[in-house]
Amino acid sequence: DGKVLRGSHDGFVEAVVPNMALLRRRIRDPHLTMEGLKVGRRSHTDAVLCYLDDKADPALLSAIREKLNGIDVNSLSMAQESVAEAIRPKQWYNPFPKVRYTERPDSAAASIMEGNVVLMVDNSPSVMILPTTFFDFTQEANEFYFPPLVGSYLRLLRIIVFVISLLITPTWYLMVKENGRLPEWLSFLSSPEPAALGLLWQLLVVEFLVDVLKLASLNTPDSLSNSFSMLGALILGDFAVQAGWLGPEVLVYMAFVSVASFAQPSYEMGYAFKLLRVVLLLLTAAFDVWGYGLGILGIVLLLATTKPLVGRGYLYPLIPFHGRALWRLLVREPISRDNT
Repeated sequence: DGKVLRGSHDGFVEAVVPNMALLRRRIRDPHLTMEGLKVGRRSHTDAVLCYLDDKADPALLSAIREKLNGIDVNSLSMAQESVAEAIRPKQWYNPFPKVRYTERPDSAAASIMEGNVVLMVDNSPSVMILPTTFFDFTQEANEFYFPPLVGSYLRLLRIIVFVISLLITPTWYLMVKENGRLPEWLSFLSSPEPAALGLLWQLLVVEFLVDVLKLASLNTPDSLSNSFSMLGALILGDFAVQAGWLGPEVLVYMAFVSVASFAQPSYEMGYAFKLLRVVLLLLTAAFDVWGYGLGILGIVLLLATTKPLVGRGYLYPLIPFHGRALWRLLVREPISRDNT
């Protein structure tokens, strides 16, 4: 989770003992359990399971302990990422994240109160929230610092924008690939300005240029990063259009996609959707309407066959279906005794 307009501004640090204190400060319940483990043959890195012993699922805890004790690595040099990769199911082709991370003690405490398990790894300010499902990524801390109606609006807006970001460029490419596919009221979309590069190559080039700018801004000194990002985007975009390499419509759609990728808190989920969007675009270019349909079907099947690290399933509470839990994930309910 990232920044919030309201709420606490403290965060986890790289040492597990202060992080445990931040949770204990919020949950002063004797049932809050901190279970220490050592992971790594050489590093003996501290890992701590945090949960409510009267609310967490014993089978879930047993599965997590078994996976952690079964880790056979020399060290956890990348902290929680090393743990996640050591215990994840063997699905190298699946880009969907299997773990939800947070650096916010309030989010971690809320997850524990709901019966989840938080895994802390020494030397990392991020903690892992288990189990993780696909629908967990629809939530963000900001929603709970606004009234329920506003929080529900923000959550639904995030879901809609994120789905649009997956489909917008392949759908637009499919519609303008051949004349006569669009209804009259959408005819303004059917005539992108001619450019030196083909439309498919324009979309792919800008997809990769956006990532180049992100990587460059990460390695730019803090005092220059903001100005570099803005100047790089403006100069590259404006010069590319003036030189006739790219059409302005492509830049508009890719600008929306870039902004939409930051509308939800998980970078891993953002890049998963990016890779799937590129694959869907290539399938649409190769097989037209059939490729677009097969691509959508493939994404749904990939999502349905994603194996979680632990828990009931990656699509829970949709599969297996639990209506009340699904409603609470899609709509921000008022805080009550049973809804923390």
